[in-house]
Order: sequence, then C-alpha cells, then structure tokens
Amino acid sequence: MTDRIQTLSYGDAAHGIATQEQRNKVLRNTYWLLALSLLPTVLGAWLGVATGITSGLTGGLGLVVFLAGAFGFMFAIEKTKNSAAGVPVLLAFTFFMGLMLSRLIAMVLGFKNGSDLVMTAMGGTAGVFFVMASLASVIKRDISGMGKWLFVGALVIFVGIIVNVFVGSAIGMMVISTLMIGVFSLYMLYDLKRIIDGGETNYISATLALYLDIFNVFQGLLALLGLSSGD
Repeated sequence: MTDRIQTLSYGDAAHGIATQEQRNKVLRNTYWLLALSLLPTVLGAWLGVATGITSGLTGGLGLVVFLAGAFGFMFAIEKTKNSAAGVPVLLAFTFFMGLMLSRLIAMVLGFKNGSDLVMTAMGGTAGVFFVMASLASVIKRDISGMGKWLFVGALVIFVGIIVNVFVGSAIGMMVISTLMIGVFSLYMLYDLKRIIDGGETNYISATLALYLDIFNVFQGLLALLGLSSGD
C-alpha cells in the first residue's frame, strides 16, 4: 500500500510539472506572438497616416467598416487558431487594426505636440501592461469572477461609442476613453491571469485577447490625451 501511495504521489507531481510547463509555454509563445503582432500594427498605422487611406472613414461609415472588418477577422482567427493559418490571419488582423487606428493617430499628430502625445500614450500603455503582468504573477486568488463585470463594462463602452458617433460629444468621448482605459487595463490583468492559471491553453487566442486589451488601452489614452491637449 505504501509503495502504491508513493507511485500515485510521484505521478501527481509529474503531472503538476507538465501542467506548469504547458502554462509557461503558452505564456512564452503568447508574449512572442504579441510582440510580433505589434509590427503589422505599426506598419498599418504608418501606411494609413502616410497615404490618408482611412481619412474618409468618418461617422457611421467608419464604424461599419471597422466592425465588419474586426468581427470578420476575429471569426477567422477563431476558426484557424488550431491550424498553421492561425498566425498569418492574426497578423493580418493586427495590420487592419493599425490601419483603423491611423485616422486617430493622424489627427493627434496634427497637434503642435502630437508626436509627444503619441509617445506618451505608447509609454503609458507599456506601463499599464508591465503593472498588470506583475500583478497577474503575484495574485494567488481566483479572479475569474471579474469576467462578467468586465464584459458588462466593455458592452457599455461599445454602446457609448456607437451613440457618440452620431452625437459627437467631446465630453462623451472623454468619458468613454477613461472607461476604456480602466476596463481594458483590468481585462489585461484578467486575461494574463487566465493564461498563468491554465484557463487559456491556445496561444493564438491568448494573443488576440491581450492584443485587444493593449489596443484599447492605447486608443483610450491617445484619445484622452488628444482631447485634453487644448487643441
């Protein structure tokens, strides 16, 4: 009986090590792919600013193009995440998101301190990610219950953006941007903790979630800085 207990114990320990190795592998692959995904985003943003290709996407038209493209790509990523096509589809999506972001970047760059505002938004986003990654690695309690509240917050932001497209309120945009920074910063913590705890085992899905968190935090920071710059 003693030998049997020891065998089971060693088996459990080996299983725990394998599970932890799998989590570390998913986290490592996610970080690498996340870093890679930023390159097409920068390329798309640069192309959009340089050519002005997205300058005509204003109001409802811009919203329709963005939603159709974003949800189309996310559906494709979900379908290909377990195949060799998953990474190229994800990178194509990040290029599209860079294009969509270029209109906001071009507007901010038109300010006298536009370059400083863009760099500040980038630095702020990197700082938020570092803080959330650090918190996710030290928090021991289960925070999965945050998911439903964060989803409600994201839904409120989504509805607010649609309404504000037609209202065009600067104050409304400031409120939305502030909520966006707060909600998606917490989403970043939530998604990182899911990976660390083994709740997400597909690194492409994990990268998509974190990329959207980073994108929205950066967009919220840039919009808020632009609106408060005085121009």
